[in-house]
Parts: sequence; structure tokens; C-alpha cells
Amino acid sequence: MSPNSIIWVGYFSKIALMKTSLDIASIRNDFPILNEVINGKQLVYFDNAATTQKPRLVLDALSGYYEHYNANIHRGIHHLAEKATAAFEQTRKRMQSFVNAEFSEEIIFTYGTTDGINLVASTYGRKFLKEGDEVIISTMEHHSNIVPWQMLCEEKGCILKVIPIDDNGDLLMDEYEKLLTERTKFVSVVHVSNSLGTINPIKEIIEKAHAVGAKVLIDGAQASSHFHIDVQDLGCDFYALSLHKIYGPTGLGILYGKKDLLNAMPPYRGGGEMIKEVTFEKTTYNELPYKFEAGTPNIADVVAAKYALDYVDTLGKSNIATYENGLLKYATEAVSEIEGLKIIGKAKNKVSVLSFVIDGIHHQDIGVLLDQQGIAVRTGHHCTQPLMNRFNITGTSRASFAVYNTTEEIDLLIKGLHKVKRMLG
Repeated sequence: MSPNSIIWVGYFSKIALMKTSLDIASIRNDFPILNEVINGKQLVYFDNAATTQKPRLVLDALSGYYEHYNANIHRGIHHLAEKATAAFEQTRKRMQSFVNAEFSEEIIFTYGTTDGINLVASTYGRKFLKEGDEVIISTMEHHSNIVPWQMLCEEKGCILKVIPIDDNGDLLMDEYEKLLTERTKFVSVVHVSNSLGTINPIKEIIEKAHAVGAKVLIDGAQASSHFHIDVQDLGCDFYALSLHKIYGPTGLGILYGKKDLLNAMPPYRGGGEMIKEVTFEKTTYNELPYKFEAGTPNIADVVAAKYALDYVDTLGKSNIATYENGLLKYATEAVSEIEGLKIIGKAKNKVSVLSFVIDGIHHQDIGVLLDQQGIAVRTGHHCTQPLMNRFNITGTSRASFAVYNTTEEIDLLIKGLHKVKRMLG
């Protein structure tokens, strides 16, 4: 494809994107890192499925906490402690609104989605699952939603079942129904695939699981930045997500759980804050949500996370989704013109994730050569090795788009891929 033809690829998609209600130039100015120069080229950041960049107001909130009211929370009565506690709990209320939980105490702060899944497997799973019970996951799960259940099943003598997918990367729902039995006690599936971008029919999955009496956890790591999450409407029992996928700090996530289930679960870790009273003879545990939040938490990042959520809501989730879907359409049309390139994951309902392989060229080499041109993509199995085995590949190159990306950056990606082909094809 010549440079002139690139201009015409996805022409109507580009016109549609230009009419968006979002001021993309202004949004890009909110993210200082986009001014970085990599190998003499301005950064093109297409690794948003791994982590999103942070707007200035989040960075300012982090430094503002440490500069003006750094203190431990909940236990202090002095001014700084009370101010820090108030800011910390404001984020909990903000997260409650963000996922539409019924109660603020249903929001448990974690280290991330992985931690939230482990919490449920290690508490609910160990207490309520027994030998012969069945747990269902899917072929497209991240390792974080495979390994904890494997560990639990090995420990408890449970049976792990896997929902298959088709060649487009969609779950085979008929096969899912066949897997469900009266022995199915837990279903844990990803809302959106980090490798394929597939949006799964979560509400249907939950309804069918509940029909046989199973509880359901949803891995929302990839979904939470792209569209509105309503846990009450979904009806899920647990929902885990990471803030660093939503323009917030790393090392922070939340686990939503229905209040009655969280109350029935034993603590995950022991220490300060999660207790009411400690003697050498017996310890009584704190109420929700503190029962699951042992020790000094990640206070600064929790405080700053509220500003990330506010930023997303100011832009509007529907506006973000519309814009990102336009970027995906534009990029999909563009890469489809590259000879020897195959897209992995062609589900009809996708978020802005584009995984691909190129005949005869290793995905890691693609990533290295693009990085030399200032373009950041992710390469490898994306912590979904069983999924890669399903497609009989070792990995992909993955470009994932966020609200600050542009069609001009996608044009640079296309040019970069042509250079890769000239050098290695």
C-alpha cells in the first residue's frame, strides 16, 4: 500500500471521527507523557490494554496528597488523618457510583483485578466449594482468572471446566449451557478479552449460571475503561477491576461483592484495620469493607483514583466508546490491506483491541522494529497462553487504543508495519 492509499483507507471512518463531540487535541494535552520522544520520534502509545496513561489531574492529586495531607487513615484524630480518611472514603463512594453498587461497603479496595479474583477464590471458594463441585471459566481468560481456580480445584478436589470459543473469538454459548450442571457452583469469566477485544454476553452468562444455583465473578479489567458498568443490572455476585486501566494509578483495584456474600466470607489477610478486638485467645473481625482491607492501604493512589473516574465521566463513557470504536474500525480497515497480515479476534462485538500476526515475521521482532519508530505495542501471549494455543500461535502483536489516540497515529502504525515487512518479510 502506498502512502497515498493509506490516506484513503477508512476515509469515511476518519470523517466520522472528526465529527466526534470530544476535543481530542485538548484531551491529548491532558496527558504529559504523550510529549515523550522515543528514538527521535514522538511517542505513539498503543499499549492501552496493558495500562492507560494518566492525565495531569491524577498526577497532581498524587503529589497533592503527599505534599499537603499525607497521613495514615481511619485511626488518627488529628487534622491530616481526618482529611486523608475523608478523601480515601470519597473514592470508595465514587467507585460505588461508578459500578452502581447498592452499598458503599460492597466496594473492597484491592491491589488490582488479580488480587480481587484471588480474594474470592481464597475466601468464598475455600469456604463454600467442596470435592466434586464444578467451576467454569473460558478459553479466553487471562492467567489471573485461570491459575487461582486451578489452585482451588487442586486443593479442594473440584473440577475445572472451560467454555470453548469459535474461530472469530466468540464464546460458544451452546457449549456453555452444556457445561452447566447441578454441580456447577462457580462461574468466573472475563467481560472483555484483553487479547482479542471480544465483549462477552455477560448478562446471559450470569442468568444461566444463577439458574443452576452457581455464583458468578466477572473479570472487568478490560471492560471498565470502555463502557458503563452496572453490577446491579448485570446481576453478578462479584466484579473485579483495576484502576490503572481507567487512567488511574497502578497497584490499585476494587472488588465488588454482594453484601451478604462478603459478610459470609472469611477475611483474606490478617493484620491491622480488619479487626475489632484482638486478644491472645481470640480475634473478632471488623465489619465490611474493612474486614478485607488489612494493613495500611495504598492511600495516595486511592485518593488520586477518584480524579481518574471523574475525568472519564466528564468525557462520557458513551463518547469514549464511540470514538474508540471509530479508531478500531479505521485501524481494522487499514491493516486488512497489508499482505500476509491476519487479525486474531474478529468478534462482532469488540472494544478497541487489534491483535494480529504477519506471515513469516515473529511478533517480538514486529514490536522491536515498531519501538524503533516510537510506536509502543504489546507482543507475546498477553498472559493468555491457552487462548494462543487455541489459535495455534505463540503470540500476537497487539495495538490497543484509548481516547487520546488518533487516526494520524494509526497511519504511522501502518507505515511502520510496511517498514517491518520490507525489512523482515
